[in-house]
Amino acid sequence: MRLLLSIAFALVCGLMMTRVIKPLKLPAVTAYLIAGVLIGPYCLGRLGIPGVGFATYEEVENLGVISDVALGFIAFAIGNEFRLSALRQTGRQATVIGIVQALTATVLVDIALLLLHLAIPDKLSVPSAITLGAIATATAPAATLMVVRQYKAKGKLTDILLPIVALDDAVGLVVFAVSFGVARAMVSGAFDLVSVIVEPLLEIVLSLGLGALLGVILTHLEKLFNSNSNRLSLAIGFVVLTVALSLIKFEVFGVHIGFSSLLTCMMMGTMFCNLCILSGDLMEKCDRWTSPLFALFFVISGAELELGVFADVAIVGIGLVYILFRSLGKYLGTFGSAHVMKCDRNIVKYLGITLLPQAGVALGMCVTASQLGTADGSLIRNITLFSVLIYELIGPMLTKMALTAAGDIQPMSEEVARRRETKIQQVLTERTEGEQNK
Repeated sequence: MRLLLSIAFALVCGLMMTRVIKPLKLPAVTAYLIAGVLIGPYCLGRLGIPGVGFATYEEVENLGVISDVALGFIAFAIGNEFRLSALRQTGRQATVIGIVQALTATVLVDIALLLLHLAIPDKLSVPSAITLGAIATATAPAATLMVVRQYKAKGKLTDILLPIVALDDAVGLVVFAVSFGVARAMVSGAFDLVSVIVEPLLEIVLSLGLGALLGVILTHLEKLFNSNSNRLSLAIGFVVLTVALSLIKFEVFGVHIGFSSLLTCMMMGTMFCNLCILSGDLMEKCDRWTSPLFALFFVISGAELELGVFADVAIVGIGLVYILFRSLGKYLGTFGSAHVMKCDRNIVKYLGITLLPQAGVALGMCVTASQLGTADGSLIRNITLFSVLIYELIGPMLTKMALTAAGDIQPMSEEVARRRETKIQQVLTERTEGEQNK
């Protein structure tokens, strides 16, 4: 019962917070994250009242399945943006920009942190610096997608943004595997080619293969149903199934085999949108179903943020350097590559700003980085948590501002507002007449 109360309380608090910050015109994602922080272990959770907030991080972790499923649906939705008709126009540009901006962020963070290591070698080691540089590649697809949906963003910037965010995860996996492999070799003194090159490439290939297979199966099974509710239920079931299969890990001849749930669900969504004629209609219905799930996901993400990282001045200092140079790398890498690819002026100017949010993928990487040892693993984790806290609270707002400046987010016109008010008055009138007739 306590678990259900916590879920209900988290969802209601998240929705209420959107009303509180509405006058500030901040994205709903920011409201959900703030609500999560307020009901987390550092605020309301301290009261220890059953069902009112999360008293410990263990309680938040118990809801991890919700986060896994939500990320699966987010990846599935982003995969639906990879329609061949659109990729013919933006595919080459998105690929080049996605790779360049990720590598630029890694290089700049590596240089900055290695220089910082020379100044404070007792606080920041070389393996930690290299690993943090790799984590800098990751971008949070969830926050970006939520802002796009909330404001119904449409335009050239949005069209190229979502494919880049999806590609970013694949690039990030490879860069992290190589950098972490080098860092681990420096700590242990042994270089493992399998874990550095073979395993990450296998993870990407197998994830894409599994996603493609499930996408084809889903498309064929959809043809057996005519009811939209049954087709929606089938799609939801397949996304949950894909997330579950992606969690499977095993070992073959000393090679660790695993899947990326984000890449697998993205590929399934890509295959589905290109093979199923009615995929657009089904995705529109799926978006309505997943709204509360996404809201709950971000509230839980906010509750997971550890405010205790602010207590260590060294962590704050290293974290600020990481945030500054990662942001600079994302923006400069995007600006330069978009200019070279002759993208639209608004894409060149604003795309880099939309790629700043960072969350789930980065946190997953820092969990792997704990293998470096207690000291390095703890440092990497705390700096990543610090950056995620800053990026997740500020990133969605910057994304909204960039999309608005590019013209992809349009303010509600007077005509739309008038139609909405007329509809409300019509419903109220019909209700009043119905009560009078009774």
